[in-house]
Amino acid sequence: MSELKRRELMAGAAALAGFASVAALPGTAAAASRHRPGAASAPSLGPGDKAVAAKVDARRALRHLRVLSDDIGWRVAGTRREHRAARHIAEELRDLGYKVELQPFPVPDKNLAELRANGAHWQSAAAWNGGLGRAKGDLADLGDATEATSDLTGRIALFTRVLGKEQDQARSAAAKGARAVLIANVRSTTYPERKAASFAPVLAEAVAVPVLGIAEYHGERLRAGVRRLSLEVTRHTGLTSHNVIAERRATLPNPGRKAVIVSAHYDSVPGSPGGNDDGSGTALCLELARAMRRLPTRQDLRFCLWGAEELGLVGARHYVEQLDDAAAARISGCFQNDMVATSHPPAGTYWLLSVDGNANTTTTAIAAAAERLGYTGQTKGPVARGSSDHEAFHERGIAAGNFSWRGGEAPSQLEPVYHTPEDTVDGNISLKRLQVSLELIGCAAYDVARH
Repeated sequence: MSELKRRELMAGAAALAGFASVAALPGTAAAASRHRPGAASAPSLGPGDKAVAAKVDARRALRHLRVLSDDIGWRVAGTRREHRAARHIAEELRDLGYKVELQPFPVPDKNLAELRANGAHWQSAAAWNGGLGRAKGDLADLGDATEATSDLTGRIALFTRVLGKEQDQARSAAAKGARAVLIANVRSTTYPERKAASFAPVLAEAVAVPVLGIAEYHGERLRAGVRRLSLEVTRHTGLTSHNVIAERRATLPNPGRKAVIVSAHYDSVPGSPGGNDDGSGTALCLELARAMRRLPTRQDLRFCLWGAEELGLVGARHYVEQLDDAAAARISGCFQNDMVATSHPPAGTYWLLSVDGNANTTTTAIAAAAERLGYTGQTKGPVARGSSDHEAFHERGIAAGNFSWRGGEAPSQLEPVYHTPEDTVDGNISLKRLQVSLELIGCAAYDVARH
């Protein structure tokens, strides 16, 4: 008997043993036969689906999400907190037996502020050419004035943002003696249902005092009775972010070295703890990595957590750029998970998004898994939309899709707290939707990896 044949027989035996162990798990039959949350029909699952459905648990994923969003919080690309998140993710994946690589890449410098008021601790973006350091003082609320006209010596000025007038607001307040300037963001006319996020004010001329672009939520809280606050603006330079790449080789013969990628980004925008965006996708990847680590596959399994997505898909693009043509051709598909657990009431549709709107390996696999699980009434697509890390793979000719809960009218219909300080676990995460996401991605990705 040849050595190759011997290896194939041994791999086949391991695969059968893997499925046998799954079949023996308590609750497997119930997991395979029960009606799914909100499903239109009863499931009709194959052996691979049963293996995944019996294992995945949104409550386990929630524990990872609480570490990312509640404990670590703001995960701005290249900062200490983003590095802490990368280490946590890498440690969890190594403990599961995956080969893990931290892939570094540079990201732009930035100014970030931390504010403290009445026991609250917030983060905000700050103008690049505003002042640095600490400031403390009483709050002076100037509303939507475009200039400060009265004395502000020793005080911190608070404006409502007037688009195009940020320079005038900051310059005049500094001239009147303000120790710092806060400009509370306002909602866009394009998406008036979304609360306004923190922003970095763009100043044509330098201002000597700190100038912060605070979120709408921060402005509301400050105006609800804060009299005195403190803040500090820090310039972060020479920054490095990381992709966390975890791989488990196929257990069955895989002569073409094909691979399936399940991915999400783990960074967040300034000021946001990134609960749904995209702590939820990251937690999903970690739970699927646990559930799938011993399942037999004919393709390699790769779990990729991207850094610096919020800066323009920087991490995913870096990863793809490092691939030679042969390595890119070996990727069967990338299942990108971005915002997979919102509890926002209108977000009852699970969207299958490809950059060009065409079906590909990933969207077809999700649609088929939804059919088997009985979730067809909750899914829609494929529909054309980029704006997440699947773009980087599409640009390289690799099948990729972005999968996400959004409003039923269009994939642009996101929750009101998108990118804001209110994107927390409590009040914005649905375990039911997270469980559906786990089952859909897990069954679809495993189906591809088995063939």
